[in-house]
Amino acid sequence: MTDATATTAASGTLLRVAGITKVFGTLKANDAVDLDVAPGEIHALLGENGAGKSTLVKMLFGSLQPDAGTIFWKEEPVAVANPMQARALGIGMVFQHFSLFDALTTAENIALSLDEATALSTIAERAKALGDAYGLPLDPNAVVGDLSVGERQRIEIIRCLLQKPELIILDEPTSVLTPQEAEKLFVTLDQLRGEGKSILYISHRLEEVQRICDRATVLRHGKVVAHCTPANETPASLASMMVGADVAAVQRTGAGSTGEPLLEIVDLVRHAASPFAVPLSGVSLTVRAGEVIGIAGVAGNGQGELFEALSGEVLQTTPGQVRLRGKDSGRLGISQRRRAGAAFVPEERLGHGAAPGMKLSENLLLSRHRTDGKAFLGPLGVIRSGAIARSTKRIVSDMDVRKSAEDPEAAALSGGNLQKFIIGRELDRKPAIMVVNQPTWGVDAGAAAHIRQALIELARSGSAVLVISQDLDELFEISDSIAVMHNGHLSAPVPIADATYEKIGLLMGGAEPGHAARDMEVQA
Repeated sequence: MTDATATTAASGTLLRVAGITKVFGTLKANDAVDLDVAPGEIHALLGENGAGKSTLVKMLFGSLQPDAGTIFWKEEPVAVANPMQARALGIGMVFQHFSLFDALTTAENIALSLDEATALSTIAERAKALGDAYGLPLDPNAVVGDLSVGERQRIEIIRCLLQKPELIILDEPTSVLTPQEAEKLFVTLDQLRGEGKSILYISHRLEEVQRICDRATVLRHGKVVAHCTPANETPASLASMMVGADVAAVQRTGAGSTGEPLLEIVDLVRHAASPFAVPLSGVSLTVRAGEVIGIAGVAGNGQGELFEALSGEVLQTTPGQVRLRGKDSGRLGISQRRRAGAAFVPEERLGHGAAPGMKLSENLLLSRHRTDGKAFLGPLGVIRSGAIARSTKRIVSDMDVRKSAEDPEAAALSGGNLQKFIIGRELDRKPAIMVVNQPTWGVDAGAAAHIRQALIELARSGSAVLVISQDLDELFEISDSIAVMHNGHLSAPVPIADATYEKIGLLMGGAEPGHAARDMEVQA
């Protein structure tokens, strides 16, 4: 018996599930799952995309109902009929895919999740104070529709904590934090654990799981395949449990070449499109053939605005502010930029990267009919269904996209599997320029390694790759240089040989580039 098991046995359980099963058609998303969470522990729930994690926690929160099995809360069997009942029991949850109303403000969205009537001004004050304390600053009066994905996640975390739950289910909580902010969150989680609160922690960052979690339950294909103490494991062994095989390490072979400039950003200026948007000021960067440039930064510092400018969703006032393969392209739209050899993967999968109600093959046609017209469209615009089906199957196979039907709607895929398809859809074109925003957000270790290796290999084949990510581990793994975006400004790229987590983290927090080393000395 491990120390963690002994502690659980001595203190009883806060939450226990026995034989929980959930079936969708012919797919068993959860197959007789057993799990227990003790008072005052941080318990990791691990698994590949599509392993059944989201289905399980949705049943714990009352969003889904099990087909078999029992949920026990404080040793008593309960039927969690809906999220309101879950909150009444003392269960709070932060979903990976957010449940926010775009037309409402931050404070209004939080108010909707509270079961008691509280003045909006009081909610705004409490949310802002809690956000500041957790290193998750938010504007209570900001309209959610104007916010980035990362800022929306902050709202979800804060409104969960405001409910003062006994069990907090956290899904990828550190994905939008700097290393310094993540450290503050870990301190807070340790304090909650010390107060007897329990946390069910879902994360693909296995180093942090190993560091902060007391125990872990591992799911694979809907079944529990392992229980372990993360401190006694390694990230590699945890990943192996998740996928059932060793996960190949990402290989950044050689240094980025000094080939010709393929993507050039020249003194890019963009005014704020709304009162809550971030203006871009004097952004300049060159990405050459053969190299991967990473852009780090806390969510909401202009990364979304930069992606829109590069993709052609927003045109530039001066054509030369964005240059593709040596040609001024700032006034070209999305399709024209794609025909010039560029590919773009946005941050938001559903609704931006893919149409939720359309099949995978239809999404492929929608995104590539302007660039692959001869392959996908016959005379008079007749759709070549066979060619589209073959391309879809090739992408699904190359990216190991797990799905429950031959050609499902995009919304039917798990977040990670949809991400794999969207990335694969663009890689399949073999673009000369690839711009990706959050390539592996919410993606399991095996899939993340596959995506990262594919981006490196694309660059080494002679393409220019620009990766915007809040995951510093990812950027250090794949980038030849890392630049930092803060408050609409972009730092000069730091060669990976000179980059450290402390240096990049300080730049993410707003330190002046030339003062980063000095700031590190002061902190020491």
